[in-house]
Amino acid sequence: MELRRIHHVAFAHESANEAHAILSSVLGLEITATEAGAGLLERILPVGDGSVQTLEAVGPGIIERFTSRRGDALHHIAFEVDDVTDAVRELHDRGVEMIDSEPRPGGDGTLVAFINPSSTAGLLIELVQVPPR
Repeated sequence: MELRRIHHVAFAHESANEAHAILSSVLGLEITATEAGAGLLERILPVGDGSVQTLEAVGPGIIERFTSRRGDALHHIAFEVDDVTDAVRELHDRGVEMIDSEPRPGGDGTLVAFINPSSTAGLLIELVQVPPR
């Protein structure tokens, strides 16, 4: 498995803290995409060939649980791979515990899979396969 680049870094925050607006005003980053999910609102702010992703807790769900335990904090780092199915298979064969045993649809037409933080010193890692452009 070859990691191509850092695809994005995700920051989870409570609804009252508008992290996306702060990043926009402090760093001049532009929000180029917004997508709603189960209890969350995701915003993408491109930086070079990667991006910052903010995950706003807007209702019950995984981000609300995360922020209630840890507050506003780094949620995960995502690496782009050529073939996420092969990457999951390789990691599984090496005994790495996965959250996703099979890739699933992600934002913007991607396929994604998450590595269990118990296998990565507590860091949640997402593997991302970008669709052909």
